[in-house]
Amino acid sequence: MTTLFKSKQESVLLTPADDYQIHQVGLPVRHAGTSDRNFYDRYYFTGHGFGAEGGGAFLSCGFGQYPNLGVQDAFFCIVEGRKHRVVRASRHLDDRMDSRVGPLRVEVLDPLRKLRITVDDPESGVCANLIYTASIPAYLEPRHFIRENGRIVIDTERYSQVGHWHGTIRVPGREITLSPETWNAYRDHSWGIRPVGEPEPGGIREDDGHQSQLRLSGMWNYSTMQFDDFALLYMLHETNEGVRHMQEATRIWKDPEREIEDLGEPVPTHELVPGTRTVARSTLDFPEAPGGGFSVEAIPLKRCYLSVGTGYGVEDEWRHGKYMGADWCDYMERDLDDLDKWAHMLYVENLARFEIDDPRIGRHTGHGFHETGWIGPYEKLGFMTDKDVAD
Repeated sequence: MTTLFKSKQESVLLTPADDYQIHQVGLPVRHAGTSDRNFYDRYYFTGHGFGAEGGGAFLSCGFGQYPNLGVQDAFFCIVEGRKHRVVRASRHLDDRMDSRVGPLRVEVLDPLRKLRITVDDPESGVCANLIYTASIPAYLEPRHFIRENGRIVIDTERYSQVGHWHGTIRVPGREITLSPETWNAYRDHSWGIRPVGEPEPGGIREDDGHQSQLRLSGMWNYSTMQFDDFALLYMLHETNEGVRHMQEATRIWKDPEREIEDLGEPVPTHELVPGTRTVARSTLDFPEAPGGGFSVEAIPLKRCYLSVGTGYGVEDEWRHGKYMGADWCDYMERDLDDLDKWAHMLYVENLARFEIDDPRIGRHTGHGFHETGWIGPYEKLGFMTDKDVAD
């Protein structure tokens, strides 16, 4: 760990980051500009192999800091074959420039362009040495803001970016080689306020059924689509009542000389697997796109149950920001045959093929991820309660 320097105020810690001209408030960098317990700062990565050489695997990975909870944590999830494997770790937060959490580490090699992730967990047999390289500029998404009963419960900023992976991943019995030709990548970096850590007492919010882990109740869609010359970013959070707290549809060209295109208000249509909340196919329409409306077909190829073991779920055992002690590390392994039965009720990361039919530029095929979640009731799809599934 990096040496810390305490002032006479024992709660004020100086770290090497304070030697850089990056302060935003009149405090050392270790301290956020708000005392809200739910302030966080998080990297998220995902990636997938495609084609025979890609190996058919799917990864997701996250690194989070929670300054007002004094916690830093991380996870690395790899879906390979019929196994869902997760290495996760948590520790005390001290120096915010120290990205190591147990056997996991993220390093910024070239800001907004290139990062490295390493995992070294010989006990589980999961190891990785991966470099992410961007293929488009980072894109700052719209602010996500929700206030309930006078309190701000979500107030976040996030930038997102697509690119490629190269490196290796080892799991028991197999080594996977990642190359830019066969492995797409996506990442985001978000920060601000959203519920983290142990659940808070519901107070007045208990009367309307809201729980901290269900702030994104209703429909949540978040997709990145990577084509030869451009990427499409699409996101939508719509409540059961039809309120859209956040929506975005954007085309970002890989040619930096071309302007980013606002595609207007997205209109999604979803087909679900009967008896589940699993998406079988989606049509994403962009009727307000410049030069004429177009649609994208999203065809899921492989699933990562993002809410299982990664801290994004509702597990009491561990969730993002939960205090697990000074130095905690754990490994989870699940069979997809079991997860297919129930984990569809939570957030799912779908590796997908995207077919675009745009009258201006023709037909194109790309790959990416199509994140879906229907939490609680969502009557547009016939979910009258939080337990209903598709007919």
